[in-house]
Amino acid sequence: MKKGVLELCILSIIKNEGEVYPSDIISRMKDAELIVVEGTLYPLLTRLKNAGLLTYSWKESNSGPPRKYFSITGDGTEVLEDLRTSWNHLVQAVNHSIENNHTS
Repeated sequence: MKKGVLELCILSIIKNEGEVYPSDIISRMKDAELIVVEGTLYPLLTRLKNAGLLTYSWKESNSGPPRKYFSITGDGTEVLEDLRTSWNHLVQAVNHSIENNHTS
């Protein structure tokens, strides 16, 4: 389940930002109190890119070598919507279970 949640968060951040540098994703996740480390993020970004859900471009940096910026593809947007739907169903099911748990 955690992997799906990370994909949902990462794709959402990229969709909302347009183009994102990986350290910006880590920062946004940290702001939301969802800690993800580079060792988790980079392989996931590569997997999402290889699946055709993300693309990237190189941009010059003022403080070093060029940087790889990620953006979401059309397929990535479709998968994001499916993940959002699944997440909403899960939240509703959990809330239903919690709310009805004490009525035995």
